[in-house]
Amino acid sequence: MDNPGQQPRILIVDQSPSVRAALVERLRDEYRFREEVDGEGAWQALVLDNSIQLLICAPSLPVLDDDGLLARVRSSRLARLRQLPVLMIADDNEAINERARLLGTTDFIAKGIGTSEMLARIDSQLRLAQAHNELRENPERDTQHRDTGLATRERLGVQAARAISHATRHHSPVSILVMGFDNFDALREEHGDDLVKELQKRFATMLTSTVRTEDRLGHYSDSDLAVVSPGTPYPACEAFANRLREAFALAKIAVRGKRLQLLVSIGVANAPVDQPSSARSLLDLAAERLGNARKAGGNRVIACRQEPSSTLPALQLGQAISLIKAGHEDAVVPHLIHLGKEILPFLELLERELKLGLPLADIRKRTLDREQQCQDTRQA
Repeated sequence: MDNPGQQPRILIVDQSPSVRAALVERLRDEYRFREEVDGEGAWQALVLDNSIQLLICAPSLPVLDDDGLLARVRSSRLARLRQLPVLMIADDNEAINERARLLGTTDFIAKGIGTSEMLARIDSQLRLAQAHNELRENPERDTQHRDTGLATRERLGVQAARAISHATRHHSPVSILVMGFDNFDALREEHGDDLVKELQKRFATMLTSTVRTEDRLGHYSDSDLAVVSPGTPYPACEAFANRLREAFALAKIAVRGKRLQLLVSIGVANAPVDQPSSARSLLDLAAERLGNARKAGGNRVIACRQEPSSTLPALQLGQAISLIKAGHEDAVVPHLIHLGKEILPFLELLERELKLGLPLADIRKRTLDREQQCQDTRQA
């Protein structure tokens, strides 16, 4: 990517000739490549060969093991190595994969991964690395939208990629919302560009005061805004989107003495629920859902799943507690039956040890009865 006319160069490190040959066969039409059989050879190649833009390595390497290679790469004095995308061939032992995540592996590729998916992941990581390099060399260039001062689409894409990379390593969720006025073109035609820009600034100010410090707000397009929300599970993000939509529908907004009825629609996407191949695909999926919400009449949220709540992605107990503490009880309610069954063993232990007099038999019966009622409703 340093030379537009030249294919990016990938370093493949594995002691197995058959593994290297299989990877080369898949990559040869799209990328240049270099092969090494052990960690020490890989390290020397990375230091000396400036053209290498991505590393694919096995979870265990002779001479210099994966821990040593990853540690050297991530602690290198060379910025290009510290930020080098590293794809690890996933091991059957999850403990080994988890250690690789903590050491700084960018992503994992399964041993049986399809060619198209592997190429998509490599392309995503190379684009992210290129964006990082451009921002490092030109930190102020094209990072703020001219009308609102928020992050541009390019800057937001980098932030989304960082969030997803971190989430992949730490098994945490990332949610993305893309939102905008339902009648944007009509507003512009009736009131002109200046008023529409003023409305955009009002919308941006409202969102800035609403999102969390760790969230990232920017433009998906000139007319649509996006929020990247790391650590936010799917139910909470959908609930937030609906509260935001309702608040805007009820707001009485006047610009230059004109009171306007403004409605917004929102598209929501989430990793891991939507299983995105890249940050760009997750952003585009949220934008696609925003488009579908507008086509359906507007003033609505279209999120990851449109099935009944009983088929929503299972909410973990720790996530539920975090949502309740944050005041998002409404996002937990659809999962009460599942969570109730999960927590019953803990309540039984609590009762045995502390003798609290909890009516566990009644709690269990009511939970099972409610579960049966839901099943009967679905089958009716």
